[in-house]
Amino acid sequence: MANSYIPLQMKVKRIETEDPDRTLRTYDLTFVNKSDREAFKYLPGQFCEISILGKGESPFGIASSPTESDYLRFTVNRTGSVTNDIHYLRNGDIIGMRGPLGNWYPVDDLKGMNVLIIGGGFAFTTLRSLLIYLLDSRDDYKDITVIYGARNPDLFIYKDEIAIWKQRDDIQFHLTIDNPVDGWNEKTGFVPTVTQEVSPNPDNAMAIVCGPPVKHYKTSSITTSHSPDSDWPVRCLCCPDAIFVVLEEYFSRGGRKCFSETYR
Repeated sequence: MANSYIPLQMKVKRIETEDPDRTLRTYDLTFVNKSDREAFKYLPGQFCEISILGKGESPFGIASSPTESDYLRFTVNRTGSVTNDIHYLRNGDIIGMRGPLGNWYPVDDLKGMNVLIIGGGFAFTTLRSLLIYLLDSRDDYKDITVIYGARNPDLFIYKDEIAIWKQRDDIQFHLTIDNPVDGWNEKTGFVPTVTQEVSPNPDNAMAIVCGPPVKHYKTSSITTSHSPDSDWPVRCLCCPDAIFVVLEEYFSRGGRKCFSETYR
């Protein structure tokens, strides 16, 4: 059995800058050792610890789907010393990776259900993993509605893929920014307000929410029984008709909590 404290060797295959300020970059990594690739199993929602020898390690949600077997994808926001060093990586560089860690989205429980995916800005990484996973088994799920918000259009990640998703007729994909700007033809307003406007079907449904805790609270006030006008109940994260909340600040512990546990 592999030692989970020893990083796997990963090679940087592809780098893409996601924003004009160059603070958000997406990295596609491949396994140096074939045996590591064959042994690595994960589900949407999990994360890994990415390390640079002599610099340290940081946790990042896995943005690729298990159905994308050729690489692992991570999007890194430059906020500190380790993430700054990651931003200096080039194609072909070798880095370390530990994982997968943490819990995962209840993809089996979602089968046969209407799925609402809500995210904001940089917090769409593991939601991309989930969305790709659902679309690759599209017949297993009913309606899929995505509401993705950002402060301004430059802060959306995976823009090329978003353009493709919006063209599909088997999902509803809504983009929103906080305040109107010239040339913007999508929705305007904060995610909770847009969620209420879109009014997704609450019957036999589960909502997956990823973002800052304040987004969880305000969005869940719209999509749960905490709102007197809502048909979305609050139940345990693994039960039908639930709000499934991801708290990214708990990645270091691999934690996940459902809404009722988090805001009790």
